[in-house]
Amino acid sequence: MLKDKHPLEAGNIADIMANIGKVAAASARQLAIVGNEQKQAALIGMAESILRNRQAILSANALDMKAAKKSKLSKAFMDRLKLDEQRIEAMCEGIRAIAELPDPVGTVIAEWDRPNGLHIERVRTPLGVIGVIFESRPNVAADAGALCLKAGNAVILRGGSDSFHSTRAIHQCLVEGVEKADLPPGCIQIVPTTDRIAVGEMLHGLGGTIDVIIPRGGKSLVARVQQEARVPVFAHLEGLCHVYIDKSANLEMAKNIVVNSKMRRTGICGAAETLLVDSKVANAYLPQILQALSKAGCQIRGSKEVQAIYPQADSAKQEDWSTEYLDAIIAVKLVDGIDGAINHISKWSSNHTEAIIAEDAMAVERFFNEIDSAILLHNASTQFGDGGEFGMGAEIGIATGKMHARGPVGVEQLTSFKYRVRGNGQIRPN
Repeated sequence: MLKDKHPLEAGNIADIMANIGKVAAASARQLAIVGNEQKQAALIGMAESILRNRQAILSANALDMKAAKKSKLSKAFMDRLKLDEQRIEAMCEGIRAIAELPDPVGTVIAEWDRPNGLHIERVRTPLGVIGVIFESRPNVAADAGALCLKAGNAVILRGGSDSFHSTRAIHQCLVEGVEKADLPPGCIQIVPTTDRIAVGEMLHGLGGTIDVIIPRGGKSLVARVQQEARVPVFAHLEGLCHVYIDKSANLEMAKNIVVNSKMRRTGICGAAETLLVDSKVANAYLPQILQALSKAGCQIRGSKEVQAIYPQADSAKQEDWSTEYLDAIIAVKLVDGIDGAINHISKWSSNHTEAIIAEDAMAVERFFNEIDSAILLHNASTQFGDGGEFGMGAEIGIATGKMHARGPVGVEQLTSFKYRVRGNGQIRPN
């Protein structure tokens, strides 16, 4: 088992957190000027350390799973918490993919010349210190640590109490990779306590050392972060995702996409929670699609019109249209074509991910133009709403707000920019 590098120090939590912030800020200044080759070496070392220590990580995860089972946590929660050989390998593949991405730091986004001879460049720069507060999914520690490092940022990780052992074990591997590449170990730190006071300290900014907070978790966590944070927040709200089947949809394609969108992994934020079907094809399409869902183990909650066509469906209530189940449950409603779909999604969506299954190009264009969610898909599963699937290597989360970052938060979204202006003696006239 890896040696624990971050035992809880003596002293109160406020002092401990303040010191973590100072170390992170100092590390961020060093990391901001590190070249891509050294960052790549650290990332590869992190992936290798996770693989080398996978048995220790699995043992730590077993402790978390045992406690979660004893607490009778939901099946969906247990799925998000669980690690196995395949998920550890996927974690490492994600880190390796991030290592191969172009280094965003120093990239010239735009440049132009002014009539007075000044040459102006807009250049990507790190954000600084990022605080990531997350629940249940221990793999977030690896994704966040790798992405922040690649973008030249220091990161402070605060995982949920339910994944405490797993997150610590993964963090130790990240630090091992960082140290082997001669980078400051303080560029990836973990909060060494489950006490909620530590979260409050992070939200207050740790004396001005945290530049951005990214919450990854349920409604209550995100609400607390948004209400209490004194630093900017990249909000990752719930994934209330919709699939709309248009009258022009190919039935077999629609059936396959709906089942995958809901049932591939029910506990992720990109899982479909509501199915909308054009009433013009409901009699022909709905029975086959809902039978396929039911066969896959999904509970159907339908409107009265849906129940009339598919009596096996349970009755949908008002709250079903606003519920993120994260479970094998889906709400189903008939709508009056693309207008009805747009109206329903606009009212109930969390602006995360929506999909349209259609062959009518006009319907697709209206869906893309009139729905204001971060990710929109045509003839593809909502489970593609993921940074890894977008070629970003991994993501810290899906930002559903509209400021700075939106959609998958990858390395580019973890940078800001500055202007470099080059002259040859210009002065402004009076």
